[in-house]
Amino acid sequence: MSILNENRCIFCRVIARTAPGEIVYSDAQVTAFRDIHPVAPCHILIIPNQHIESVNALTAADEPLIGRLFLVAQQLAHQEGLAENGYRLIINTGPHGGQTVKHLHLHLIGGQRMRYPMG
Repeated sequence: MSILNENRCIFCRVIARTAPGEIVYSDAQVTAFRDIHPVAPCHILIIPNQHIESVNALTAADEPLIGRLFLVAQQLAHQEGLAENGYRLIINTGPHGGQTVKHLHLHLIGGQRMRYPMG
């Protein structure tokens, strides 16, 4: 289990409340906050409280945590009024996958019709 990496990771600083973030949900395992560069009316990042760099760094021990991320996404989708019409969940991994912060995060995006493919 990794600890918070407050010296180098902006998401760890948001979790620790030492960097700004509009937090919409927090529990012992997960924190969720609004993206500062939203691509839709609702764009929330859901992150594990422990520092995990990406999907590639996951282990079998992280399986319950990953389930928690998705259940929180579902809860927030209902809370934000997205569940009925739908929403998109995205995890970017690595530089070619579009990951810009090296802390695993799940994007909850909705509030408008999503184009496919994204772009």
